[in-house]
Amino acid sequence: MRRLNALFLVMVTSLLMIGHGQSAHSAVVNDDDMVMGNPKAKITVVEYASASCSHCAAFAIDVFPAFKAKYIDTGQVKYVFREVLTEPVQLAAAGFILARCTGKENYFKTLDGVFHAQQQVYETQNLRTPLMKVAKSAGLTEAQFMACLTDKAALDSLNARVERIAKAGDFDSTPTFFINGQKLMGKHSLADLDAAIAAAKKRSNAKK
Repeated sequence: MRRLNALFLVMVTSLLMIGHGQSAHSAVVNDDDMVMGNPKAKITVVEYASASCSHCAAFAIDVFPAFKAKYIDTGQVKYVFREVLTEPVQLAAAGFILARCTGKENYFKTLDGVFHAQQQVYETQNLRTPLMKVAKSAGLTEAQFMACLTDKAALDSLNARVERIAKAGDFDSTPTFFINGQKLMGKHSLADLDAAIAAAKKRSNAKK
């Protein structure tokens, strides 16, 4: 445990933290964004979140399943997830790299496992054991898990994504949502998202 934590701490020191007050939000979907739902949906929901953010974990666990069933699975919403690094950066970076390591088709399932493991990481101050459990549930061996989290190319790719998001983002906290470009900050209930999506649909219909 100590070896992994120490090694990973050294490797993530060059990763960028999200800055505040950046330029205007861009809803353009990049090739390395993680996306769910109908690509032609009239409503696009972009979430900026961190794997180490407790409010992000609460949303992922308590709200997202119902949101997904109501809007993503029915084709009404295209959902775009963008990775943000917040303290402790070791957990945020490790969670995203692990999720990417399990493959695009497993990304959201693995990230959900990371969010569920977040509290245990904080309570035990142990990064390795909870994330190892998530990795094994995704089919990785211990050797693959270690190789994944110490892969410099994966770290460099994460750094590039975070840098691009820092330049394009218009937010200063996580989670932050953009519903067809309209900002919705902080932890929100399904009812809050219902209202924001209904307003977006109304704006879209008014333009016709």
